[in-house]
Amino acid sequence: MANFNTHLFVAASASGIAALTASNKEFFDLLDMPWFIFLGTIGGLLPDIDSDSSKPLHILFNALATFTTILVILAFKDQCLIQHVFIISVAAFLTVRYPVLAVFKVMTVHRGAFHSVLCAALFTLITVAINFHVFTNSSQFSWLSGLFLGFGFIVHLLLDELYGVNLAGVQLKSSFGSAFKLFSWRYKGASLAMLMMTAALYYLNPAYPYSIKHWL
Repeated sequence: MANFNTHLFVAASASGIAALTASNKEFFDLLDMPWFIFLGTIGGLLPDIDSDSSKPLHILFNALATFTTILVILAFKDQCLIQHVFIISVAAFLTVRYPVLAVFKVMTVHRGAFHSVLCAALFTLITVAINFHVFTNSSQFSWLSGLFLGFGFIVHLLLDELYGVNLAGVQLKSSFGSAFKLFSWRYKGASLAMLMMTAALYYLNPAYPYSIKHWL
């Protein structure tokens, strides 16, 4: 499988090319390009969050812990004394960063259900939902944000699959077939849960705003 630096470089490069192409087709303004390149790059790192020792996992949970802390501060700043808000926010950060991370590590297996096209679709729709319902962006901008993150996710899967081929000897390595898959047949429960969440998010999200002619 490719290492962190390789995934980072390839995801950023592929997202940059995709963003430039989309900008030329007037899907968004040139000033929005960094946002979509960022999302594509993040998507290119996400599949490795199921690896206990991976950098993306710790980056993700540091970000989640920080985001949770900000939400707690905003929720309690007008209701509690400042010292109480400080204690609650620190507790929230530590809870997400350690116990929740520990539970996540126990419940996930590297190249399991997370290393799949189904998971890419799930994270795509999560991104759409956050952009549309939380940040109140337009449906077009929200869907483009989700698609770019999903694009980076797929690039990661394909790159790992490519690394499963020994090009020098033109033969398949033992890891071939474990990186790029529609869903994990081995972990049926996790795949079923992902499928249900994906269906629910698709129903809750705004209608997909593009047709094939938009992309041609």
